[in-house]
Amino acid sequence: MRYLPLTDHDRSDMLATIGAKAIEDLFVDVPNAALLDTPVDLPKAQGEMAVERALGRIAAKNVSAGSVPSFIGAGAYRHHVPATVDYLIQRGEFLTAYTPYQPEIAQGTLQVLFEFQTQVALLLGMDVANASMYDGATSAAEAALMANRVTRRESIIASGNLHPHYRDSIGTLAEQTGFGFDTGAPSPTGPDIDALIAKIDKTTSAVIVQYPDAFGHITDLTPLADAAHAAGALMIVATTEIASMGALTPPGEMGADIAVAEGQSFGNPLNFGGPHVGLFACREKLTRQMPGRLCGETVDAEGVRGFVLTLSTREQHIRRAKATSNICTNSGLCALAFSIHMSLLGEAGVTGLAALNHARASQAAERLNAMDGVDVLTPAFFNEFAVRLPKPAATVVEAAAAKDVLAGVPASRLWPGVDGLENVLLVAVTETNTDEDLDALISVLGEIA
Repeated sequence: MRYLPLTDHDRSDMLATIGAKAIEDLFVDVPNAALLDTPVDLPKAQGEMAVERALGRIAAKNVSAGSVPSFIGAGAYRHHVPATVDYLIQRGEFLTAYTPYQPEIAQGTLQVLFEFQTQVALLLGMDVANASMYDGATSAAEAALMANRVTRRESIIASGNLHPHYRDSIGTLAEQTGFGFDTGAPSPTGPDIDALIAKIDKTTSAVIVQYPDAFGHITDLTPLADAAHAAGALMIVATTEIASMGALTPPGEMGADIAVAEGQSFGNPLNFGGPHVGLFACREKLTRQMPGRLCGETVDAEGVRGFVLTLSTREQHIRRAKATSNICTNSGLCALAFSIHMSLLGEAGVTGLAALNHARASQAAERLNAMDGVDVLTPAFFNEFAVRLPKPAATVVEAAAAKDVLAGVPASRLWPGVDGLENVLLVAVTETNTDEDLDALISVLGEIA
């Protein structure tokens, strides 16, 4: 028996209230090609074992990034996650915890978030960090909204070498809330800092730049920060590969007012695209405009150290009109995994891991650059760089995958239709890539490209 909670009269009242004539009007933004005019073709009900077998056959078609040589990055990176991380996050008190509304019975969760904030602030070179966000892209979008609140302006400028997913997340908010969003064209040979500076004026609320950028370039952002501040604007720095902070000058030391990042590289495997964990940090003077929530340390009436939610400016905790964000969760378990992995590494481990990543990537870049017809376009990089191939990168990647090598990400996949990117390939190399992996990449590219 089907459960139908709404009557036809209920539906008519709801449609009339929102000004729609029919239910079909609610789907006008969905492309016609994506709409179905018949029910989904699913098999009839089966027993549990039969369903498990069927789903197992479907899952077996997936290729694990660890089962073949993989050089895929572009915002999600394969790193070794110690077995201890998975063991600890599956403890009941962590796995089932959601939001510590009652601090007296959630001290463990609160302390973890407090330590997490400290680690993030240190990595990004900022004064204060919140207790995590959804992912890097939504963190960047929230940073844009925060900059508008702080400056009382509504015009965001973004580098063309900002990751397209981050650009699109900001663009969606810009379209829905009405603030200006100006983004340049991608350039595989490096970001044009001078062009960004030239765009900044007295109406600019913030300039957003990626570091390292989407093509792997490492650039001194200090001149950009100085120009933004001179115009009364903020500088927002986004980082997709947080492991790079073990080797690079952090955004805070180059003048960033807000730093956001994807924290997936620590403690969180690729998981077919998620869940991930967003990092968000800022200057102390901007703390009260920061989205999400912030855990603080205090003492109780008996002088014993304890932890509480010091600031909770999201709509779950305060009146919606006063909320700085409508973010409804904070990827708490992923943040815990991040913090455990960071604690296991320690400061020396983080810098050592970063050095190993860069060394591996440099080895790969040198060998690729020595190949006929292959040019490395990124002179200064961390563990990801762009190369130009003699033929379309998408074709090369498909042919390499057929030979069990995941050669990287075609730039044309991230920026479809942009001239000059057809032959550009993004290659990411981490500590998980062996000499044999690199040999396989060189061999297969030599055959195909």
